[in-house]
Amino acid sequence: MLEPNDVGSGAGAPTHSEQALVRRAKRAALLERGIEPYPVGVPITATIAAVRRDFEGLAAGEHTGQRVGVAGRVVFIRNTGKLCFGTLQDGAGRRLQAMLSQAEVGQDSLERFKTEVDLGDHLFVQGEVIASKRGELSVLADAWQIASKALRPLPVLHSELSDESRVRDRAADLIVRSAAREAVQVRAAVVRAVRHMLETEGFTEVETPILQTLHGGAAARPFTTHMNAFDVDLYLRIAPELFLKRAVVGGIERVFEIGRTFRNEGVDSSHAPEFTSLEVYQAYADYLTMADLTERIVRAAARAAAESAGSALHDAVQVDFSAPWQRISLYGSLSERLGQTITPATPLAVLRAVADAHGVRYADHAGPGKLVEELFEDLVGRQLSEPTFVLDFPVETSPLTRAHRREAGLVEKWDLYVRGIELATAYSELIDPVIQRERFAAQADAGAAGDAEAMNLDEDFLAAMEYGLPPLGGMGLGIDRLVMAITGLGIRETILFPLVKPQS
Repeated sequence: MLEPNDVGSGAGAPTHSEQALVRRAKRAALLERGIEPYPVGVPITATIAAVRRDFEGLAAGEHTGQRVGVAGRVVFIRNTGKLCFGTLQDGAGRRLQAMLSQAEVGQDSLERFKTEVDLGDHLFVQGEVIASKRGELSVLADAWQIASKALRPLPVLHSELSDESRVRDRAADLIVRSAAREAVQVRAAVVRAVRHMLETEGFTEVETPILQTLHGGAAARPFTTHMNAFDVDLYLRIAPELFLKRAVVGGIERVFEIGRTFRNEGVDSSHAPEFTSLEVYQAYADYLTMADLTERIVRAAARAAAESAGSALHDAVQVDFSAPWQRISLYGSLSERLGQTITPATPLAVLRAVADAHGVRYADHAGPGKLVEELFEDLVGRQLSEPTFVLDFPVETSPLTRAHRREAGLVEKWDLYVRGIELATAYSELIDPVIQRERFAAQADAGAAGDAEAMNLDEDFLAAMEYGLPPLGGMGLGIDRLVMAITGLGIRETILFPLVKPQS
């Protein structure tokens, strides 16, 4: 991680706007002298990583006789008369010192280095690999060249990059903060592990439409757009579910998709309007099958993240994904928390009274099932830190889910909670097209009554179901939230470029 004096400016130095003018003047001066400040390339013969790997452990003052040409971003400069030092950093944060002496490069070249090179520039140096008198692995340069002139000064870590600034200026964040680069690598490792595990178990990855004529597959507000070629309004998908089920109808019996999903809802530490989801469907499986599969997926992702990040987390709380995962019922856990029995038959008036007594907010049009879920979320779900499957939800809130095989008024659905947030959900999928049509009709009625998250009646999906959808288990998992659960980071840290409100 860069220290505050590594980047930016010290007391009495020009302001950023003044520095930017100075740097532009330097760019112009280079061009006037016929020097390209943005060359098409430089003659690199080794990477910083390779030099560190091959020559680590040299004794102080040792010369190797090996010449290299390396390049990196300048993150530290020290000019001392006839000897100058510059620290070069690669994209992974690895560093290598460049030493420029008057004896090696000449007086004119050294003076140009002092005046032309700034913090943030990409610099190429060529020379012998040595260890300095202090034992620092270095390149004793006999030639150098600016590979890209930085016109904007780097921010000073800790003093300039607030949480908001880090999100708005992610490029600068990645340059100066190793934790930001590490989060990118952890996320990549997680996605690779998820994909590899599913492919190993015989699942086929597919891609389904993001632009859709009807929004469905989840209860959420959609984003709308317009397609000029067809002159029709379209929706950005809120879930890939209905298309993935079509694939299962067609015979792709183990199928998954990792892709962007869009919901026009609130933004907070665990919600983003644009996020990455995993959806998985397996023929001849149920929600309990999907629970076992989800445990394997999450554990594989956690192992991969630990290997990538060296187990470094944002906070001191480490979730033990290897321990047995608890399974509780929604109604049973809520009843235990309230000290009174809540069932699918509990009247709406009673549920409203309970919500009012505990300060739980709910919409006026919310039915008993929705209200029970709101109560559970506020009073139970947020306290579930270790991985916990919450089973058996009200039928009202899960129109795509099979009725519970034993308990009336419930469906075979679970939500997985980690660190107090919902990480994944799964179903024993509804495969009867007649009942599915009835559920869609009920959703249409709810939409007419003011529920902006209600689903549409999708005739094309119903037609596909009528060809015969086999017994099916389905699971959806938020990739961003999976990284959050493993690392303890907020959602805007796990998404590389999250959507932020424009500044005036």
